[in-house]
Amino acid sequence: MWQLKDPKPVKLIVGILAADRNCLHAAVEAVIDKFGKTDLTSHVWPFSETDYYREETGPTILRQFICFEKLVAPDQLAKIKLVTNKLEKKLAKKLGIPLSRPVNLDPGIIEPAKLVLATTKNFSHRIYIGKRIYAEVTLIFSKGVWQASEYTFPDYKTPHYQEFFCRVRSRLLEQLKSKL
Repeated sequence: MWQLKDPKPVKLIVGILAADRNCLHAAVEAVIDKFGKTDLTSHVWPFSETDYYREETGPTILRQFICFEKLVAPDQLAKIKLVTNKLEKKLAKKLGIPLSRPVNLDPGIIEPAKLVLATTKNFSHRIYIGKRIYAEVTLIFSKGVWQASEYTFPDYKTPHYQEFFCRVRSRLLEQLKSKL
C-alpha cells in the first residue's frame, strides 16, 4: 500500500491590479493586514496585455505582486481566495471612486514546480478546489525556467513577471531547506 504524505508548505502570492497608485497602496496595506509580513514585492508595472478589466478597473491599470513571509498549506488556497474577494468589495466601498472594481486581488501559490492561481471561474483547464473556487496551473517550472501553457494569461508570460516568480521560488526553496 502507498503511504500518504502531507504536502510541503508553499509561498502565498497575491497579484494586484489597481486603478491608480492610491488604490494600489490601499490594496497592499489590506493584504498585508490580512496575511502578514511580506518578504518579496515586485516592481509596479503597467497592465497593458489585455483590456479585459478596463470597464471594472479603468483605462490605466497598475500591476504588482506581493509575496508573504509565512508559508501556507496548499489546501488553504480556496479559503484565501474567498478572503481576497471580500477585501476587494471592502476596498471598492472604501476607495469610493466610480469604478466597480478599483482593485482586483488574485491569490496564488508557488511551489517548486508550479505557480497555481485561484479563480471563481470554471473552464476546461481548471480544477474545482472547494468553496466554489477553482484553480489552474498557470506556469510550470521545468529545466530552470517558467513555462507557459496555451491557457497562461499573456502577462504571466512576460520576462519581468517570470524573473520575480524565480525570486519567489528561490526564497521558498531557502525556507523549505531551513525547515529540515
